[in-house]
Amino acid sequence: MRTKIFTFILMLLYTATSAQSTQTVKGRITDDASKSVLPGVNVILLNATTVVGTVTDVNGYFKLTKIPVGRQSFKISYLGYEDQVISNVLVTTGKEVELNVNLVEKVNKINEVEIVYKRSSDKISTNNEMSTVSSRSFNLEDTKKYAGALGDPSRMAANFAGVSGANDSRNDIVVRGNSPEGMLWQMEGLNIPNPNHFGALSSTGGPVSMLNNNNLDKSDFMTGAFPAQYGNATAGVFDLKLRNGNTDKSEFVGQIGFNGFEFGAEGPFSKKSKASYLVNYRYSTLGVFKAMGINFGTGSAIPDYQDVNYKVFIPLNAKSKLSIFGIAGNSKVNFLGNEVDTTQTDLYGSENTNTKVKYATSITGVTFDHQLNSKINIKITAGLTTTAEQFNGDSISYITREEFPSGESKLTTNKWSANAIVSYKINAKNTLQFGMMNDLLQFDLYNARIVNGNIKNVRVDIEDENYLMQAYAQWKHRFTQKLSINTGIHNQYHSLSKATSVEPRVGLKYLVDARSSLSFAYGLHAQAQNIYSYYVITPTPNGIVYTNKDLDFTYSNHYVLAYDLSITEYTRIKVESYYQSLYNIPVTQNSSSFSAANIGSDFAPSNVDSLVNNGNATNIGVELTLERFFNKGFYYLLTTSVFDSKYKGSDGIERNTAFNTNYVVNALLGKEFKLGTKGDVLTLNLKVTQSGGRYLTPIDFAASSIAKEAVYDNDRAYSERQDPYFRTDFKFSYRKEMKKSTMEFAVDFQNLTNNKNVFRQSYNPETNSIVTEYQQGFFPVPMFRMTF
Repeated sequence: MRTKIFTFILMLLYTATSAQSTQTVKGRITDDASKSVLPGVNVILLNATTVVGTVTDVNGYFKLTKIPVGRQSFKISYLGYEDQVISNVLVTTGKEVELNVNLVEKVNKINEVEIVYKRSSDKISTNNEMSTVSSRSFNLEDTKKYAGALGDPSRMAANFAGVSGANDSRNDIVVRGNSPEGMLWQMEGLNIPNPNHFGALSSTGGPVSMLNNNNLDKSDFMTGAFPAQYGNATAGVFDLKLRNGNTDKSEFVGQIGFNGFEFGAEGPFSKKSKASYLVNYRYSTLGVFKAMGINFGTGSAIPDYQDVNYKVFIPLNAKSKLSIFGIAGNSKVNFLGNEVDTTQTDLYGSENTNTKVKYATSITGVTFDHQLNSKINIKITAGLTTTAEQFNGDSISYITREEFPSGESKLTTNKWSANAIVSYKINAKNTLQFGMMNDLLQFDLYNARIVNGNIKNVRVDIEDENYLMQAYAQWKHRFTQKLSINTGIHNQYHSLSKATSVEPRVGLKYLVDARSSLSFAYGLHAQAQNIYSYYVITPTPNGIVYTNKDLDFTYSNHYVLAYDLSITEYTRIKVESYYQSLYNIPVTQNSSSFSAANIGSDFAPSNVDSLVNNGNATNIGVELTLERFFNKGFYYLLTTSVFDSKYKGSDGIERNTAFNTNYVVNALLGKEFKLGTKGDVLTLNLKVTQSGGRYLTPIDFAASSIAKEAVYDNDRAYSERQDPYFRTDFKFSYRKEMKKSTMEFAVDFQNLTNNKNVFRQSYNPETNSIVTEYQQGFFPVPMFRMTF
């Protein structure tokens, strides 16, 4: 009986794949600057045995049917615009392919010699045409293909030059030696809070991303000297775009992996309308992994989380469209000291404490996009984002194992946002853009430490609101086909501290020849402090005082020089050097080593009071990227960063920052192997990372023995260097094409060599010893996915 069933299944699979599998490829073509639609654009499938092509309709849409599955390339051409070739597009039977492409108008006249370099064909060119240096785009496939990325944009970005992960247990990223707090997250133009599960108010990362990569469209990532459009950040920018759901047919995806059980659906609301929906729901699978005996760094505790990502697209008419988008998620976990297994890796809990946490985040936005005419586009976005974070802690007697309350906190925020952007394309040489962003933040913050089980030492207790107003103007001018300039100015006003900033930005790009370019950019960037920091209480005989309330912006001068060489059509080398000078960093009024430059790599907020804007820091470095883009089934990416990150506290002593590793090297490569003639593929991906060891503040053993808790020798802050970090990840995946569906299976072997990388040092009062804790060891992550 079993033999017959097995034979029947094989027959079904053979029948499903015996015919040549094909799929539909469709999309929309628009002008890169004005965003106006382009009718009559030629779209041609390359390397086909017969000519396969079409032209866009009056609304800029095109559709190609019966495109063979596998890697396909398309040429897009239009009179007066640069041709664009989109190479190695993955076509599968389980989902239609949508290509939304922006074309760049030519600058040169017909009788002038045309420079071969074309921004529109640059394989990592950003959506934002104003970006000059230190930026690249990424898409859904990029978040999936790299070993160790787990479909997470942050973990993917940690492979790029100048970027490293804060630690294996979280996806915070360090950009050019800056604190992760210097990152800006945007979604569809809306400034959003930390988009991660267990994402604390005082950080920009977390253990698991809430972003579902199945919803992502082509997005931008920037690491410095970014355009005037972006503010309130000193390190980097994630500018996320969400794709629209399929407007012609319903499609579904089911997936199980490290990030959770997932189910997604998309499609049109009706056959008569181009309105569509896209929704993905996910629930955590870590309980299943725990039952399989896999330790993911939380000891005996099992994190629980769920989230939903969605977008609704409604075209109102030929020139106007409405989008509703958002994310909602919650997470919780209890680390119970009396249940800790000290033989297992536990990156969060301790046998001498209980930690119970809950988090919830929601992001809701509405965007109205109107094409006023062929030169002017207006985009208005309104949104509400909320965060909630709750903590309860106990200390456990290492003698009696009795539990005593040690702390509690409840931090909630509601942010109302209204943004507007006007883009005006004057002509092929000149583009102007103006924008305003207004964020009203309402918050209720409470945090207290409990001493001796009942005496509360309240650190923050405030319910208030304030707002941040931002405005910018930027201009792109193309002098010739070889020389262009992006320049602009950004302005901010923070109502709490009454601080105002005026931030000039400029970028120049010169095409040396058809294959190489030189670029320079400068930016002054300002960032307000974390809202928690402003309200840390300073107790005095006359009552409480908010000594941090008048803190100004922290500022950063960022200079970048870049050289880019296309060795071949699919291989490039890029060198960037940079210098960053930060000032107005909060430090203590009294002489100490403390600096806000070192905040942001963990869950805990800073409770330091009496801060002043007298600190400074510098980051200087050189980065190298050697990249072969995917072609003929093969890609590689080699990035090297050599840098130095230093700061000065109020004691005036120059020290290493908490994020100074001095170097980071990443080597990634991947190869696809075709199996048979029906489109089935086996893929192997490898990643090797090495970086210098971090500098830690040593524990004062004598003082810790007396206090029965860790006491750090802050006079020697960040003076002890750990061993270098080394990790190897390997991923294999198999993709099978059926008649109307695609099946994918993958296993990501993280830390393949089980290398012991130092996580931190702590003090154990039970053993009266300093303990070195290590990061995640060998960790296999399976994934199964069906699209249909």
